[in-house]
Amino acid sequence: MEAASVKAGTPSKRRSRDLSERRLAAYMVSPSVALIALVAAYPIGYAVWLSLHQYSVRQAGLSRWAEPNIWSNYSNVLSDDDFIESIRNTFVFTVFSVGFELLIGLGMALAMHAAFKGRGLLRTVVLVPWAVLTVVSAITWRTLFEPNLGLAPTVLGKLGIAENVVWLGQSGYAMAVMVLADVWKTAPFMALLLLAGLQVIPDDVYDAAKVDGATAWQRFRRITLPLLVPAILVALIFRTLDALRIFDLPFVLTGGTNGTSTLSLIAQQELTTNNLIGYGSALSVLTFVIVMAVSFIYIRTVGGNIRSLAEDN
Repeated sequence: MEAASVKAGTPSKRRSRDLSERRLAAYMVSPSVALIALVAAYPIGYAVWLSLHQYSVRQAGLSRWAEPNIWSNYSNVLSDDDFIESIRNTFVFTVFSVGFELLIGLGMALAMHAAFKGRGLLRTVVLVPWAVLTVVSAITWRTLFEPNLGLAPTVLGKLGIAENVVWLGQSGYAMAVMVLADVWKTAPFMALLLLAGLQVIPDDVYDAAKVDGATAWQRFRRITLPLLVPAILVALIFRTLDALRIFDLPFVLTGGTNGTSTLSLIAQQELTTNNLIGYGSALSVLTFVIVMAVSFIYIRTVGGNIRSLAEDN
């Protein structure tokens, strides 16, 4: 009877212990949550507050609720052709840059993971572009594609490729240069994240596959790619969110002209250049909402598709 009563009381003791551990976890996490709320939530809330107002450009501190209703700034932004164009440019840039970075970064990660003499030197050289400041990188690429003095137009012209093209002065070509510059700089970051994922895959799995007669392609498709799924998902999320918020690269390369305006860039221009605080804040809030929505959809759809593809393989 005593043993039965002890066994019967065990689940309740476990529940109380789990509850106390959860409380302890909540107490330990609460300072971090409060800090995040202070650092992140307050600026976001203040931006929302600003977006509901109109501010005077003549008298500092003079503001009033947006007219004819408090949502006027948002309705004006949503009906603005520049905003629609910036959304299109931002997503075009994100899709192409992140796609190329994933392919190139995966190749670089596989090369850096392979065992050969001079691997340390290769890792150092590959990571150099990522260490360069984005502004410096943008100035370098802008100089390379200068119409008269740039090295790239001269070389391409002699090869008969894209002759008489002003790369940074024509729509389409300017976006191509911006994507190229971003891929050159951030593909090493993608490679670094994927390399970390490759290094946690045990060598015993590859040795067993070699014994079974698996080819290099079969080992990559059946072992490397499925086990690399978590690292790929993390790398894609990081780079996608970063690309959606791109600002400094188009700002330096083209100033947002010729089909290279982005969401962050037009928000900065409205806030600082045009001094439209309410309108610019509405742009910033909508940019934040778009990035958050994309990240949510990304995790729910892309992450699930990658996992199912890995499981099928």
